[in-house]
Amino acid sequence: MTTKTGWTRNQLLVAFNLYCQIPFGKLHFRNPEIIKYAEMIGRTPSALAMKLSNIASLDPAITSSGRKGLKGASASDRAMWEEMQADWESFANKVEQATNAFGIMELSVDTYESSEPNNFIDYTGSNKAIQTTSRIGQNFFRRAVLSAYDYRCCITGLAISKLLVASHIVPWRIDEANRLNPSNGLCLSMLHDKAFDVGIITISEDMTVNVSKKYKEKTDGFFYSAIWTYDGKPISLPEKFIPHSEFLVYHREFIFEKVEL
Repeated sequence: MTTKTGWTRNQLLVAFNLYCQIPFGKLHFRNPEIIKYAEMIGRTPSALAMKLSNIASLDPAITSSGRKGLKGASASDRAMWEEMQADWESFANKVEQATNAFGIMELSVDTYESSEPNNFIDYTGSNKAIQTTSRIGQNFFRRAVLSAYDYRCCITGLAISKLLVASHIVPWRIDEANRLNPSNGLCLSMLHDKAFDVGIITISEDMTVNVSKKYKEKTDGFFYSAIWTYDGKPISLPEKFIPHSEFLVYHREFIFEKVEL
């Protein structure tokens, strides 16, 4: 049953979570996932799709590219956008509480995501509350990052979700405040995630791949075809959550294997 009253906070939380999970080009009322979740929260598919487009109008990654959402973002929309940006971990947990309030055990956009997160940190020995919070947060981060890149590796274009990782630019252990910030993430294949993590590759200021010159003389054919061949090639930019330049600067300065002159 639908309602025409104002959006409740829990409805807004679900809408913002969907915005983070669904690729920009699929934010329309015919999308089966939008139809499904609209019914769950007591809204029409058109109303939910319109709300998602209003949220898009607040996203600099959308507006700076010349694309536009609707211009009807409310004060509540703007306030929640700021709330989300200010504390991603708290926001992810509030989303979980909101989905539970609607009887949605886990909000997962199955159309796009078909595998469990594969970059979980092992919290063996931690208490149950910490493990649960960590699972919620990492689920949120993975889906937000992969959806921003339309479920494709930004270096190779690989589109098999089981082989994709939401890779942190500044490592999880370094920057607690941005652990769940999707702008601190890249969608990478498992191989390129590992290469990025250990500093064999980085992303230059012009958003091209930079392979460490330490490996320039490698004669390994697989390394050449899988990694070195991408040196100097531009990455595919995300539809949402553009990587923040300061995160990429950190990676280039402190993780990338530079050649000493």
